[in-house]
Amino acid sequence: MDFDMGKRAGDLRRELRELVAEHVPENFLGAFTHDPADLETAQRFCRTLAERNLLCLAWPQEFGGGDASVWEQTVVREEMWAAHEPRGAQYMGVNWVGPIIMRHGSAEQQRRHLPPIAAGEVIWCQGFSEPEAGSDLASLRTFARPDKDGWLVSGQKIWTSYATMAQWCFLLARTSRIGEGATTKKQQGLTIFLVPMDDPAITVRPIGTMLGPHHLNEVFFDDLRVTEADVLGTVDAGWSIVQDVMSFERVGIARYARCERLLAAAPAVLGERWDELSDELRGRWIRMLMHCRRARLLAYRVVALQDSGRVTPGDAAAYRIAVTKLDQDSAEVLMDVAAEVRRTDARAGWFLGEVEDHWRYSQASTVSSGSIEMQRILLSRAMLAGRT
Repeated sequence: MDFDMGKRAGDLRRELRELVAEHVPENFLGAFTHDPADLETAQRFCRTLAERNLLCLAWPQEFGGGDASVWEQTVVREEMWAAHEPRGAQYMGVNWVGPIIMRHGSAEQQRRHLPPIAAGEVIWCQGFSEPEAGSDLASLRTFARPDKDGWLVSGQKIWTSYATMAQWCFLLARTSRIGEGATTKKQQGLTIFLVPMDDPAITVRPIGTMLGPHHLNEVFFDDLRVTEADVLGTVDAGWSIVQDVMSFERVGIARYARCERLLAAAPAVLGERWDELSDELRGRWIRMLMHCRRARLLAYRVVALQDSGRVTPGDAAAYRIAVTKLDQDSAEVLMDVAAEVRRTDARAGWFLGEVEDHWRYSQASTVSSGSIEMQRILLSRAMLAGRT
């Protein structure tokens, strides 16, 4: 459990914090607010990181990265998430879209898609979940029917984050129905397509929530034409890529870093009033700091396994369970602490805004990117398999 982040980690953290302090307003609450200036702040900051070769730090140099270690990229994840993710939606392209295209994409797809991601110029969204295929993703109904030299895709996706701002979609569709040819299971006959969001056959409808705009959307495909050039990997073999996506996606967000930052800031924000808090509340606060450490170590374990090519769905699920529960439990503690903050205190406005946003976001954390119930099933299966 003793993970060495490398000699450069400390200097890298300082550099990233200096860049955030210089380029990101203190009251920044993410790129997905009603104020277009927040999105522009994130896009501008991504370009700044890219110019310094910090956006895709661990990518190979041939794809526009810095050829750094996964631990240095982990430092970037932690510092960005602690600062309310000033990369905006770019983390998706950096953390998993780019690496998945490196693993499974053709040379032409790599040339087309990786440089814009590395430069911070493009936003991706994920076309996975459907109204009747969320946790049970393999039951999706979006279908690509053969037509001339390609396919016509029709169907609906839901809960699609960033669809209103994305230029590209990582789309999962069924290309063979169960019972056709070699397709005997619902995990078979699925294909990944890389499609441009400005195609007129795609319609996006935002879903209003307390999370704010851009987070959730419906996406409709009405005979979207795709060809072999849009296929990632092999036709009908998309499920193996989906499993790869999940292992990257579920450890790509260092949620524990924001929880820890807010918890650590609480005593300074309250000042002398901190000593007046009940022993029960301070005890819960200490417990949450311990849980931050636990989630961090679980994340490091998965990063180490991922680096060695040995990560399993069970490993990612264990981390995901811990960090999403941390999100929600720490949010409750922080809300109770925030109730004791006087708005006249120096950093009260910043702290209260951050805590409220953290609480709102945490409500969906055990559902997004795979529900906690499904994570427990994955972990249970992995544990049972290990005993046999």
